[in-house]
Amino acid sequence: MALEISGRVVAVLPRQEGTSVNGRWTKQGFVVETDDRYPKKICFVCWNERADDVARLQPGMQVTVAFDLESREYNGRWYTDARAWRISVGDQPAVENTAGAAAPVAPEDDDLPF
Repeated sequence: MALEISGRVVAVLPRQEGTSVNGRWTKQGFVVETDDRYPKKICFVCWNERADDVARLQPGMQVTVAFDLESREYNGRWYTDARAWRISVGDQPAVENTAGAAAPVAPEDDDLPF
């Protein structure tokens, strides 16, 4: 289930780093305010190599974010993350990282006559 939302970046959160049983990790979040009639603020998180994509964001930028929602239980409480996997800035093509390397998406050829 992939979700997508557009809005304006209102905050880029500090990068967090640490070590777990699985090795080193990096996490960085950013907050987007939607362009809806009743705007909502949503905090997205990017992990490891995706955290580098957040470094190019600045407050005020228009973005479209593709994300997945993920919940997990810890000590009887549930926590939910909105994990961004594609961030498009303004009119620029989307950057999607599926194999650890970011690459611009080429525009599609459209054979429609109109």
